[in-house]
Amino acid sequence: MMPKKPSADFLARLKAITAKRPRTVIEHILKHGHITTEELKEKYGYAHAPRAARDVREQGIPLETFRVEGSDGRKIAAYRFGDPSAIRRGFIGGRLAFPKAFKTALVESSGNRCHVCFHEHEDRYLQIDHRIPYEVAGDVAFDKRDTASYMLLCGSCNRAKSWSCEHCRNWTDLKSPETCSTCYWASPESYSHIAMQDARRLEITWAGKETTDYENVRVLAQAAKEPMPEYVKKILRRHALKS
Repeated sequence: MMPKKPSADFLARLKAITAKRPRTVIEHILKHGHITTEELKEKYGYAHAPRAARDVREQGIPLETFRVEGSDGRKIAAYRFGDPSAIRRGFIGGRLAFPKAFKTALVESSGNRCHVCFHEHEDRYLQIDHRIPYEVAGDVAFDKRDTASYMLLCGSCNRAKSWSCEHCRNWTDLKSPETCSTCYWASPESYSHIAMQDARRLEITWAGKETTDYENVRVLAQAAKEPMPEYVKKILRRHALKS
């Protein structure tokens, strides 16, 4: 638990955070000792309180979640500072903006394809993403402009990766970069698990003239009364047995 009187070093790190939402949470906790989900919503207008708390954690500041009684008598979540020794120094200052030259370097090194579905997109539709989520490893490697630590994703794959990562125990509890580095979402070309689950995933996109092939397979799957993914896997198994 955070001591009653924060150390000068801890306060200095808190003051280094200037983004509005985490700054609001930090100042309230400094003044009152904690902040509740009710206060975040009613006093500051943050309808999604966990997101506001996550903003602080993404800045490297440890927060503890505990329960208090709300104005209606029901138990609600509240947040207070955690152990200062748990500060994650690679996060102080928040996420770094990506300059255009950095995205250009990524396109030059890996092409203008999404790194997960491998479908080609115009550069403007590709988003820069951390191979190892910021929540786990911060932006440490970015100081060196290390393109190998980042990937280009289309919006759809980026959303799918975010959902999967945010529901992974390594994201919520363990915070192990090594575990992330062997995950599908960090290295889809070579991985041993998907969000710590023994699973494998294959993204296939049919584009242009290939959509005719997709429709033909879909008709066959419907005739077999099987979902498309299961039907495609059955075809692949048959092919593998013949080989």
